[in-house]
Amino acid sequence: MTNPSTPSDLTRRDVLALGGQLALAASLPLALADNALAKTVSPSSTHALPGAPMSYVTTKDGTQIFYKDWGSGKPVVFSHGWPLSGDAWEDQMLFLGQNGYRVIAHDRRGHGRSSQSWNGNDMDTYADDLAAVLDKLDIKDAMLVGHSTGGGEVARYVGRHGVKRVSKVVLVGAVPPTMMKSAAYPNGLPKEVFDGIRAGVQKDRSQFYKDLTTPFFGANRPGAAVTQGMRDSFWLQGMQGSLKSQFDCIKQFSEVDFTEDLKKITVPTLIIHGDDDQIVPIGGSALLSHKLVKGSQLKIYKGGSHSLGDTAKDELNQDLLKFLKS
Repeated sequence: MTNPSTPSDLTRRDVLALGGQLALAASLPLALADNALAKTVSPSSTHALPGAPMSYVTTKDGTQIFYKDWGSGKPVVFSHGWPLSGDAWEDQMLFLGQNGYRVIAHDRRGHGRSSQSWNGNDMDTYADDLAAVLDKLDIKDAMLVGHSTGGGEVARYVGRHGVKRVSKVVLVGAVPPTMMKSAAYPNGLPKEVFDGIRAGVQKDRSQFYKDLTTPFFGANRPGAAVTQGMRDSFWLQGMQGSLKSQFDCIKQFSEVDFTEDLKKITVPTLIIHGDDDQIVPIGGSALLSHKLVKGSQLKIYKGGSHSLGDTAKDELNQDLLKFLKS
Protein backbone atom coordinates (compact mmCIF):
# COMPACT_ATOMS: atom_id res chain seq x y z
CA MET A 1 0.00 0.00 0.00
CA THR A 2 1.39 3.40 -0.93
CA ASN A 3 0.84 6.63 0.96
CA PRO A 4 -0.51 9.71 -0.82
CA SER A 5 2.31 12.09 -1.68
CA THR A 6 2.70 15.41 0.12
CA PRO A 7 2.20 18.45 -2.14
CA SER A 8 5.58 19.62 -3.36
CA ASP A 9 5.15 23.19 -2.08
CA LEU A 10 4.80 22.00 1.54
CA THR A 11 7.76 20.74 3.51
CA ARG A 12 7.37 18.11 6.24
CA ARG A 13 7.92 20.82 8.84
CA ASP A 14 5.16 22.93 7.23
CA VAL A 15 2.76 20.03 7.34
CA LEU A 16 3.47 19.30 11.00
CA ALA A 17 3.13 22.97 11.93
CA LEU A 18 -0.13 23.29 10.03
CA GLY A 19 -1.47 20.16 11.70
CA GLY A 20 -0.63 21.55 15.13
CA GLN A 21 -2.35 24.83 14.36
CA LEU A 22 -5.48 23.08 13.15
CA ALA A 23 -5.56 20.85 16.24
CA LEU A 24 -5.22 23.88 18.51
CA ALA A 25 -7.94 25.78 16.67
CA ALA A 26 -10.27 22.79 16.85
CA SER A 27 -9.67 22.32 20.57
CA LEU A 28 -10.48 25.90 21.60
CA PRO A 29 -14.27 25.72 21.15
CA LEU A 30 -14.35 22.38 22.96
CA ALA A 31 -12.27 23.70 25.83
CA LEU A 32 -14.52 26.76 26.19
CA ALA A 33 -17.61 24.55 26.08
CA ASP A 34 -16.16 22.20 28.69
CA ASN A 35 -15.34 25.16 30.95
CA ALA A 36 -18.86 26.50 30.64
CA LEU A 37 -20.35 23.08 31.31
CA ALA A 38 -18.20 22.62 34.41
CA LYS A 39 -19.76 25.77 35.91
CA THR A 40 -23.29 24.44 35.50
CA VAL A 41 -22.94 20.69 36.09
CA SER A 42 -21.89 19.22 39.41
CA PRO A 43 -19.02 16.65 39.40
CA SER A 44 -21.35 13.93 40.66
CA SER A 45 -23.51 14.18 37.55
CA THR A 46 -20.70 13.63 35.04
CA HIS A 47 -19.96 10.18 33.66
CA ALA A 48 -17.52 8.47 31.29
CA LEU A 49 -18.42 7.78 27.70
CA PRO A 50 -19.82 4.29 27.01
CA GLY A 51 -16.98 1.78 26.96
CA ALA A 52 -14.55 4.12 28.73
CA PRO A 53 -12.33 3.55 30.53
CA MET A 54 -11.27 0.28 28.99
CA SER A 55 -11.59 -2.87 31.08
CA TYR A 56 -8.51 -3.93 33.01
CA VAL A 57 -7.62 -6.24 35.88
CA THR A 58 -4.66 -5.26 38.04
CA THR A 59 -2.68 -8.31 39.12
CA LYS A 60 -0.73 -8.83 42.35
CA ASP A 61 2.47 -7.45 40.81
CA GLY A 62 0.71 -4.36 39.46
CA THR A 63 0.45 -5.53 35.85
CA GLN A 64 -2.74 -4.43 34.11
CA ILE A 65 -4.44 -7.08 31.99
CA PHE A 66 -6.82 -5.80 29.33
CA TYR A 67 -9.94 -7.80 28.54
CA LYS A 68 -13.04 -7.63 26.35
CA ASP A 69 -16.36 -8.79 27.76
CA TRP A 70 -19.20 -8.96 25.25
CA GLY A 71 -22.75 -10.29 25.31
CA SER A 72 -24.59 -12.29 27.93
CA GLY A 73 -25.34 -15.90 28.75
CA LYS A 74 -23.07 -18.86 29.39
CA PRO A 75 -19.47 -17.57 29.36
CA VAL A 76 -16.82 -18.55 26.84
CA VAL A 77 -13.29 -17.38 27.69
CA PHE A 78 -10.58 -17.23 25.03
CA SER A 79 -6.78 -17.33 25.35
CA HIS A 80 -4.80 -16.23 22.30
CA GLY A 81 -1.64 -17.42 20.61
CA TRP A 82 1.79 -15.80 20.30
CA PRO A 83 2.52 -12.98 19.49
CA LEU A 84 -1.10 -11.89 19.14
CA SER A 85 -3.81 -10.38 21.35
CA GLY A 86 -7.42 -11.10 22.25
CA ASP A 87 -8.38 -9.61 18.89
CA ALA A 88 -7.27 -12.87 17.27
CA TRP A 89 -10.56 -14.34 18.52
CA GLU A 90 -12.87 -11.60 17.21
CA ASP A 91 -14.60 -13.79 14.60
CA GLN A 92 -15.43 -16.47 17.16
CA MET A 93 -16.48 -13.88 19.75
CA LEU A 94 -18.85 -12.15 17.37
CA PHE A 95 -20.39 -15.42 16.20
CA LEU A 96 -20.92 -16.88 19.68
CA GLY A 97 -22.08 -13.54 21.04
CA GLN A 98 -24.71 -13.40 18.32
CA ASN A 99 -25.79 -16.88 19.34
CA GLY A 100 -26.52 -15.95 22.93
CA TYR A 101 -23.22 -16.44 24.75
CA ARG A 102 -21.07 -14.14 26.85
CA VAL A 103 -17.60 -13.97 25.29
CA ILE A 104 -14.44 -12.80 27.05
CA ALA A 105 -10.88 -12.46 25.78
CA HIS A 106 -7.87 -10.91 27.46
CA ASP A 107 -4.51 -9.74 26.16
CA ARG A 108 -1.68 -11.71 27.75
CA ARG A 109 0.73 -9.55 29.74
CA GLY A 110 3.16 -7.86 27.39
CA HIS A 111 0.77 -8.38 24.46
CA GLY A 112 -1.84 -6.11 22.93
CA ARG A 113 -3.20 -3.51 25.35
CA SER A 114 -1.96 -5.11 28.57
CA SER A 115 0.98 -3.75 30.56
CA GLN A 116 4.41 -4.39 29.07
CA SER A 117 5.87 -5.95 32.17
CA TRP A 118 9.59 -6.73 32.29
CA ASN A 119 9.06 -9.65 34.68
CA GLY A 120 6.41 -12.34 34.96
CA ASN A 121 6.56 -13.49 31.36
CA ASP A 122 6.20 -17.15 32.29
CA MET A 123 3.45 -19.72 32.00
CA ASP A 124 2.63 -19.88 35.70
CA THR A 125 2.08 -16.13 35.78
CA TYR A 126 0.07 -16.21 32.55
CA ALA A 127 -2.24 -18.75 34.19
CA ASP A 128 -2.52 -16.63 37.32
CA ASP A 129 -3.34 -13.57 35.20
CA LEU A 130 -6.15 -15.52 33.55
CA ALA A 131 -7.35 -16.51 37.00
CA ALA A 132 -7.35 -12.84 38.02
CA VAL A 133 -9.65 -12.00 35.11
CA LEU A 134 -12.03 -14.87 35.91
CA ASP A 135 -12.03 -13.97 39.60
CA LYS A 136 -12.74 -10.28 38.98
CA LEU A 137 -15.66 -11.09 36.70
CA ASP A 138 -16.73 -13.96 38.99
CA ILE A 139 -16.98 -16.27 35.99
CA LYS A 140 -18.63 -19.61 36.58
CA ASP A 141 -19.42 -22.61 34.38
CA ALA A 142 -17.13 -21.28 31.62
CA MET A 143 -15.87 -22.95 28.49
CA LEU A 144 -12.17 -22.12 28.17
CA VAL A 145 -10.81 -21.99 24.62
CA GLY A 146 -7.07 -21.75 23.99
CA HIS A 147 -5.19 -21.47 20.72
CA SER A 148 -1.50 -22.32 20.36
CA THR A 149 0.29 -20.72 23.34
CA GLY A 150 -3.15 -19.96 24.73
CA GLY A 151 -3.82 -23.69 24.81
CA GLY A 152 -0.85 -24.05 27.13
CA GLU A 153 -2.15 -21.17 29.21
CA VAL A 154 -5.55 -22.87 29.57
CA ALA A 155 -3.92 -26.19 30.53
CA ARG A 156 -1.67 -24.50 33.10
CA TYR A 157 -4.66 -22.57 34.48
CA VAL A 158 -6.43 -25.87 35.19
CA GLY A 159 -3.22 -27.32 36.60
CA ARG A 160 -2.83 -24.43 39.06
CA HIS A 161 -6.41 -23.36 39.75
CA GLY A 162 -8.58 -26.38 39.05
CA VAL A 163 -11.95 -26.49 37.30
CA LYS A 164 -14.21 -24.79 39.84
CA ARG A 165 -14.98 -22.06 37.29
CA VAL A 166 -14.75 -24.31 34.23
CA SER A 167 -17.32 -26.56 32.59
CA LYS A 168 -15.53 -27.38 29.32
CA VAL A 169 -12.16 -26.95 27.62
CA VAL A 170 -11.28 -26.55 23.94
CA LEU A 171 -7.69 -26.68 22.67
CA VAL A 172 -7.21 -25.38 19.13
CA GLY A 173 -3.84 -25.87 17.41
CA ALA A 174 -2.46 -25.92 20.94
CA VAL A 175 1.16 -26.42 22.00
CA PRO A 176 0.64 -29.04 24.78
CA PRO A 177 1.98 -31.39 25.88
CA THR A 178 5.29 -29.76 24.83
CA MET A 179 6.88 -28.61 21.60
CA MET A 180 10.59 -29.05 22.19
CA LYS A 181 12.39 -32.36 21.91
CA SER A 182 13.20 -33.91 25.28
CA ALA A 183 13.83 -37.30 26.89
CA ALA A 184 10.08 -37.62 27.55
CA TYR A 185 9.16 -36.42 24.04
CA PRO A 186 11.92 -37.51 21.64
CA ASN A 187 9.83 -36.58 18.59
CA GLY A 188 9.59 -32.92 19.54
CA LEU A 189 11.22 -30.10 17.60
CA PRO A 190 14.92 -29.43 18.27
CA LYS A 191 15.88 -26.41 20.36
CA GLU A 192 17.59 -24.89 17.32
CA VAL A 193 14.17 -24.22 15.78
CA PHE A 194 13.19 -21.99 18.67
CA ASP A 195 16.62 -20.39 18.85
CA GLY A 196 15.99 -19.38 15.25
CA ILE A 197 12.70 -17.76 16.25
CA ARG A 198 14.47 -15.85 19.01
CA ALA A 199 17.13 -14.68 16.58
CA GLY A 200 14.54 -13.56 14.04
CA VAL A 201 12.51 -11.64 16.60
CA GLN A 202 15.57 -9.93 18.04
CA LYS A 203 17.07 -9.03 14.66
CA ASP A 204 13.99 -7.58 12.96
CA ARG A 205 10.74 -8.31 14.74
CA SER A 206 8.58 -6.50 12.20
CA GLN A 207 9.89 -8.37 9.18
CA PHE A 208 9.97 -11.67 11.06
CA TYR A 209 6.26 -11.36 11.85
CA LYS A 210 5.47 -10.54 8.24
CA ASP A 211 7.39 -13.62 7.09
CA LEU A 212 5.79 -15.79 9.77
CA THR A 213 2.33 -15.18 8.32
CA THR A 214 3.14 -17.53 5.44
CA PRO A 215 3.39 -20.79 7.44
CA PHE A 216 1.01 -19.49 10.13
CA PHE A 217 -1.90 -19.21 7.69
CA GLY A 218 -0.63 -21.87 5.29
CA ALA A 219 -0.31 -19.28 2.53
CA ASN A 220 2.35 -21.42 0.86
CA ARG A 221 -0.14 -24.19 0.10
CA PRO A 222 -1.86 -24.52 -3.30
CA GLY A 223 -5.27 -22.87 -3.31
CA ALA A 224 -4.82 -21.25 0.09
CA ALA A 225 -7.46 -18.56 0.67
CA VAL A 226 -5.22 -16.25 2.69
CA THR A 227 -5.85 -12.54 2.35
CA GLN A 228 -3.50 -9.62 2.85
CA GLY A 229 -5.89 -8.48 5.57
CA MET A 230 -5.20 -11.62 7.60
CA ARG A 231 -1.48 -11.04 7.28
CA ASP A 232 -1.78 -7.36 8.19
CA SER A 233 -3.88 -8.13 11.26
CA PHE A 234 -1.30 -10.64 12.49
CA TRP A 235 1.51 -8.12 12.01
CA LEU A 236 -0.40 -5.32 13.71
CA GLN A 237 -1.31 -7.40 16.75
CA GLY A 238 2.26 -8.63 17.05
CA MET A 239 3.75 -5.15 16.86
CA GLN A 240 1.40 -3.83 19.56
CA GLY A 241 3.12 -6.02 22.12
CA SER A 242 6.40 -5.73 24.00
CA LEU A 243 9.53 -7.09 22.38
CA LYS A 244 10.81 -8.21 25.80
CA SER A 245 7.61 -10.03 26.73
CA GLN A 246 7.25 -11.70 23.35
CA PHE A 247 10.91 -12.74 23.38
CA ASP A 248 10.45 -14.32 26.83
CA CYS A 249 7.27 -16.04 25.72
CA ILE A 250 9.13 -18.08 23.09
CA LYS A 251 10.63 -20.21 25.85
CA GLN A 252 7.22 -20.64 27.44
CA PHE A 253 5.44 -21.98 24.38
CA SER A 254 8.36 -24.16 23.32
CA GLU A 255 9.95 -25.62 26.44
CA VAL A 256 7.23 -25.88 29.08
CA ASP A 257 5.89 -29.38 29.66
CA PHE A 258 2.11 -29.45 30.19
CA THR A 259 1.78 -33.20 30.68
CA GLU A 260 0.67 -33.05 34.31
CA ASP A 261 -1.65 -30.12 33.60
CA LEU A 262 -3.43 -32.07 30.88
CA LYS A 263 -3.96 -34.97 33.25
CA LYS A 264 -5.80 -32.63 35.64
CA ILE A 265 -8.41 -31.64 33.05
CA THR A 266 -11.49 -33.52 34.24
CA VAL A 267 -14.19 -31.62 32.33
CA PRO A 268 -15.36 -32.41 28.78
CA THR A 269 -12.58 -31.44 26.40
CA LEU A 270 -12.48 -30.94 22.64
CA ILE A 271 -9.11 -30.94 20.87
CA ILE A 272 -9.07 -29.41 17.38
CA HIS A 273 -6.02 -29.37 15.12
CA GLY A 274 -5.16 -29.04 11.45
CA ASP A 275 -3.21 -31.93 9.97
CA ASP A 276 -1.17 -29.43 7.92
CA ASP A 277 -0.29 -27.19 10.85
CA GLN A 278 3.20 -25.88 10.02
CA ILE A 279 3.70 -24.13 13.36
CA VAL A 280 2.60 -26.78 15.88
CA PRO A 281 2.83 -30.17 14.14
CA ILE A 282 -0.13 -32.36 15.04
CA GLY A 283 1.93 -35.47 15.79
CA GLY A 284 3.69 -33.91 18.77
CA SER A 285 0.70 -32.01 20.10
CA ALA A 286 -2.97 -32.84 19.58
CA LEU A 287 -2.49 -36.57 19.07
CA LEU A 288 -0.56 -36.82 22.33
CA SER A 289 -2.85 -34.46 24.25
CA HIS A 290 -5.85 -36.54 23.22
CA LYS A 291 -4.27 -39.51 24.99
CA LEU A 292 -3.47 -37.51 28.12
CA VAL A 293 -6.86 -35.83 28.61
CA LYS A 294 -9.19 -38.58 29.71
CA GLY A 295 -12.37 -38.79 27.67
CA SER A 296 -11.38 -35.98 25.31
CA GLN A 297 -12.71 -35.64 21.79
CA LEU A 298 -10.33 -35.10 18.88
CA LYS A 299 -11.31 -33.42 15.63
CA ILE A 300 -8.77 -33.13 12.84
CA TYR A 301 -9.24 -30.54 10.09
CA LYS A 302 -7.96 -32.06 6.87
CA GLY A 303 -5.44 -29.68 5.31
CA GLY A 304 -5.98 -27.29 8.21
CA SER A 305 -3.45 -24.57 8.96
CA HIS A 306 -2.31 -23.31 12.34
CA SER A 307 -4.74 -20.39 12.20
CA LEU A 308 -8.04 -22.27 12.01
CA GLY A 309 -9.86 -19.29 13.49
CA ASP A 310 -9.17 -17.46 10.23
CA THR A 311 -8.69 -20.05 7.50
CA ALA A 312 -11.48 -22.36 8.70
CA LYS A 313 -13.49 -19.95 10.82
CA ASP A 314 -16.96 -21.09 9.74
CA GLU A 315 -16.21 -24.72 10.57
CA LEU A 316 -14.53 -23.77 13.83
CA ASN A 317 -17.40 -21.49 14.83
CA GLN A 318 -19.90 -24.28 14.28
CA ASP A 319 -17.77 -26.79 16.18
CA LEU A 320 -17.50 -24.44 19.15
CA LEU A 321 -21.24 -23.82 19.14
CA LYS A 322 -22.00 -27.52 18.88
CA PHE A 323 -19.67 -28.34 21.76
CA LEU A 324 -21.21 -25.59 23.89
CA LYS A 325 -24.65 -27.06 23.34
CA SER A 326 -23.59 -30.66 23.98
